[in-house]
Amino acid sequence: MAEFGSFPDILVDIDGYVATVDIQRPPHNYFDLTLISALADAYEALDRETDCRVIVLASQGKSFCAGAQLAGSGATAAPVPVPAPGGRAGRNHLYYEAVRLFEAATPVVAAIQGPAIGGGLGLALSADFRVASPEARFSANFARLGFHHGFGLTVTLPEIVGKQTAAHMLLTGRRVNGEEALRLGLCEQLVPLASLRSAAREFALEIASSAPLAVRSIRRTLRRGLAERVREATDHEQVEQDWLRRTDDFREGVRATAERRTPEFHGR
Repeated sequence: MAEFGSFPDILVDIDGYVATVDIQRPPHNYFDLTLISALADAYEALDRETDCRVIVLASQGKSFCAGAQLAGSGATAAPVPVPAPGGRAGRNHLYYEAVRLFEAATPVVAAIQGPAIGGGLGLALSADFRVASPEARFSANFARLGFHHGFGLTVTLPEIVGKQTAAHMLLTGRRVNGEEALRLGLCEQLVPLASLRSAAREFALEIASSAPLAVRSIRRTLRRGLAERVREATDHEQVEQDWLRRTDDFREGVRATAERRTPEFHGR
């Protein structure tokens, strides 16, 4: 196994045509602009690496990714404030960096060991496949925060679980456990936690054993237009997030989450 490159809060190793991209912000791996940019940089570097045919996206700690990091808070998973409409400033914008993940050429298998919540669910669904443990939890918890979903979930979640199930998840924010995730198609395999990484690697190796040029060609066809649709979706998601961010309900949702209580929303 050979270490590859240097990226903030990420360790990348390549072994047998499979690169493991390991997020190292335990225990919950909250993300911010720096982390998503580093992931995109790693993906693009691996796209140019002939010894890499498949990526396994994994993370250290209890959660796969428990959401976006609130400024000044190390404990609460909630959407980060986003720039106002029209404020997309090239590489300085989180969603611009997120779209780069969808533009990468190498197939990605995500290893989901625990909660993938909010934007963490968006990150999990940016991968081509997911291998999960029974301890995994999937939730688009935005409505419970008085907020609007992001990270392109408008596109990815309905495509994977269907429009009705996606609407139910988005409007209720309910958590889906590993067993239900397997039934819904949120993951392709459910394996014991102790063997999660090895199972994800075996899944990746099966893809890596196919002709690499053909794999990329087929994947490019299957995902044709996906990055563009995610870009368009995040533009709209950002507009909705911007006005909701200024509401009393959003402030109440964030407070209630931090205080571990049921929010009291008033529609203002």
